[in-house]
Amino acid sequence: MWVGIWLAFMGAPVSDTLEGQHTAWATALGALGLLVFVAAYLIVIFRHTKRVARHTVHATLLLMFATAVALTLTMGTPWLVLFVYVSVACGAALPPSAGRPAILVVTGAMFLAGLHREDAGDFLTALVIPALVGGFAMSGVRQLVRTTVELREARATVAELAANEERLRLARDLHDLLGHSLSLITLKSELAGRMLPGQPDRAAEQVADIERVSRQALMDVREAVTGYRRPTLPGELAGARTALAVAGILAEVPADVPDGLPGGELTEESEAALAWSLREATTNVVRHSGARRCVVALTPRQTLEGPVLELTVEDDGSGASDTNGVPYGNGLTGLAERLATVGGTLETGRSRSGFALTVRAPLGAPAGRA
Repeated sequence: MWVGIWLAFMGAPVSDTLEGQHTAWATALGALGLLVFVAAYLIVIFRHTKRVARHTVHATLLLMFATAVALTLTMGTPWLVLFVYVSVACGAALPPSAGRPAILVVTGAMFLAGLHREDAGDFLTALVIPALVGGFAMSGVRQLVRTTVELREARATVAELAANEERLRLARDLHDLLGHSLSLITLKSELAGRMLPGQPDRAAEQVADIERVSRQALMDVREAVTGYRRPTLPGELAGARTALAVAGILAEVPADVPDGLPGGELTEESEAALAWSLREATTNVVRHSGARRCVVALTPRQTLEGPVLELTVEDDGSGASDTNGVPYGNGLTGLAERLATVGGTLETGRSRSGFALTVRAPLGAPAGRA
């Protein structure tokens, strides 16, 4: 679309060709030269889709420049506009270190070619700025596209590295959890087999030990899997930001948990409860609120029961506010029960702009622990 804007400048040479002011041979050669020029321009602009080699791009730029000079000197003032296309192509195809000097050279050549035409004064002045601005603008667009591509590649690499690290962590944890237990079960099974049938009592003891070790290994695996399944607050903050943006809702979401929390660190149980609350609240905003803006805040507070971390999700919609004064649905009821197990609280109601959900989870060791 950005390239298509510059096609409007092609009207002057096309009109000059169709008006019949030149001889038949000049008109035919001019039309042929114009077709060659446009084809070369499109090759340069869409070089990535066709995978054109770098030396071919450079040769095509030189062909465009030579064609612009020849057509301007032979056909007249309206053909000066071709230099604008050469400038734009240089900005789009060449790196900044080479593209910027090339844009200046092309603009200077256009100015010199216009000096040979007595009627080129106003027309030439009107083309100098488009040639410079168009060339440098395309150079900026080229850098922006390259930066965007590199950013996407970097994000993909980071995601792949994170996935690989998670696999390695899972492999290490499983090895640490099951390696010793399975080795012990194997040894005791072999020992019990050798004791049978001569020493059934001692074999029974080994079988009992096998059962105990296997049960402990099963408990360790379950705890490890529970830890992997437990949502984290930073991860849910990132997920909320993405979900709200995809839904077209202007989101104000903190990047991470506040530093320097009073009263101790956020426990795993409290963090999991807050993370589940944020996920449920974000889902409700996206599905039911009809909001255009959503603000998420994490604020440490001191209460009579002790220090807490307060999560607030406030939107400006009207759909979710229908729950005000109405018993909780299944999602909010589940959150209230989950928060109750860690000593937290859940509040919902109307806010100044729409609907607000407030969740508080205790900091430090949860109730019932030393």
